[in-house]
This record gives sequence, structure tokens and C-alpha cells, in this order.
Amino acid sequence: MGGALNCVPAGLTVSVSVPATSANLGPGFDSMGLALDLRDEVTVTTQAEGFVAEVSGEGAGQVPGDGSHLVIATLRAHLRERGWDVAGLTLAATNRIPHGRGLGSSAAAHASAVLLADALLPEGERGTDAELLDAASRLEGHPDNVAPALAGGLTVSWDDGGRYRSAFIQPHSAVRPVVAIPEHPLSTETARGLLPAQVPHRVAAANSGRAGLLVHAVTQDPSLLLPGTRDWLHQDYREPAMPESVALVHALRDQGLAAVVSGAGPTVMVLAVGPEQEQSAQAAMRDRLADSGQSWRVSILPVDSVGAKVRVHRSGQPTSG
Repeated sequence: MGGALNCVPAGLTVSVSVPATSANLGPGFDSMGLALDLRDEVTVTTQAEGFVAEVSGEGAGQVPGDGSHLVIATLRAHLRERGWDVAGLTLAATNRIPHGRGLGSSAAAHASAVLLADALLPEGERGTDAELLDAASRLEGHPDNVAPALAGGLTVSWDDGGRYRSAFIQPHSAVRPVVAIPEHPLSTETARGLLPAQVPHRVAAANSGRAGLLVHAVTQDPSLLLPGTRDWLHQDYREPAMPESVALVHALRDQGLAAVVSGAGPTVMVLAVGPEQEQSAQAAMRDRLADSGQSWRVSILPVDSVGAKVRVHRSGQPTSG
């Protein structure tokens, strides 16, 4: 936008809480995602000058503590796109989503930045849910993690002529995600670099059939999750970058568990059905990883059906959104 930018006044405080996400879920490559109950929380307060970021939890001591922090830089970029800027800002973040593990940490950061920026605007200038989804997805590069981070539950997303859109679907109550999170991260760029530029038509056809089945299995008939999570497009191609993760997926699936690589990896997730299979999945993961060369954290991350939560404090009076 041309011309002088409007300035957000000092003294405004906005908070956002955004869940972790698992993209792909096997065959839903770059289109499906599931929100998980593990949240990053960020609060920003506008001030007259200076940019400071204080981070605890994941990434503490590693991410920038000034205006180059991803959330601050992205927040300001979104404000400028809307014709606004901010002279100064303090950010306090409690990060719980592991970085570089395939659980949507960057999507949570981009979603947080867009939501925070939007909440700092006057009410009449804030974006719609569809506009915020599109803005955060463009920043992230794709919507598969951003959509469930914003909406919660299961989402199916697509590019509609250059604008990202998404549909929310409520997962079946029996679906219980169990994750094995490795000690060492893996960059999304490294994982994507292993994917072929083309696949045979029969592979694409087989994968699309399983993606359709996956939606039915997650929402209506969880007994079909094992065949519904079968993938041919990305997981095995990524094995050189995360051999332990792919081997774990195959071992768990051989035991009848609907295991997948979470996002670009290296976290492995099982979509368990009911408490008994939930316990079986945890035991199978721990047994398989007992002699691993790195430590893994095995835990239950329930489906998050709420999505991002925003609180705007104006004149000491918080409102929810």
C-alpha cells in the first residue's frame, strides 16, 4: 500500500494460543492436517519504541531476542500490508511445540503473528477468518498446518486460484493421537528435497483413493485408519533423512497400528482407536525405540478441537476472539 502508514498506539496487549499440528496424515500430502493439544502461547504489548522478544521453553536462547524474531517480523509485515505499523513491541512467548520435528512449529508462529497483528488493528479493519487463513498460509508456503492451527480438528485445504481455502471436519471421538518425538530435528527443506518431481499415474491414483478413505476413517469409521493412512507419495522417499522414523512407521504398521510420519518428520504419530490401542501404541513405540541411538519422547497428544484462541486487552478489559 502506498502513502504513510498508520501507527498502532502504544499500550495495547494481545495474547494468542495456537496448537501444534500434524500434516499429511499419510496420504493427505500438503492438504490435510490435524490439530493437537500442545500449545504455544504468545503475548505482545505495543510500546513507544524498541523491539524485544523473551522466549521460554522450546527455542529459548536460540531464537532472536529482537525485532528479527519470526513472530515480530511477520507481525510487522502483516500490519504493513494492511497499511499499519508499530513503533515498538515487547513479546513474551512460552513455546511448547518442538522445533523442526514435524509438529507445525513454524505454522504456529506464522498463525500467531497474523492473529496478533490483526487483533492490534481497529475492529473495523480486521480480516475475516478466510483472509487470515490465506495470509498465514502464504507466509508458511502451504496451508496444511496453518488451517488446523487456526480452526482446530481435522482440516482439508486447497489452493483456489491463488487463494488458500480450507474445510473443517470434526474427527471421531475415538481417535487418539500418540506421538514419538525424537531428540534431533529435521528441516522441512531437507525432507522436501528428497521428493521426486513426478510419480507414475497409478501411484497418484492409489494415493488419492487412500486420501478419500482417510477422511472417512478419521471422521466416521476409525476401524479403517490403517488402510486409510497408507501413503505412496512422500514417506518412503524421505527415509534417507530419517531412517529411524520410517523404520518405526513400518514396524508399527506391521503390528496393525495406523502409524505415519508427522508432517515432514521426524516425529512419528499413531492414530490410535480408543484407550486400549492408545496404550498398545505407546508400549510398541517404547519397545521399538529402546535401543535407539537418540532419546525419544513418547506421549499422547489429544485432538485439539478449538484451534487458535485470541485475547485482546483494551484499557485493561480483555475480550476473547
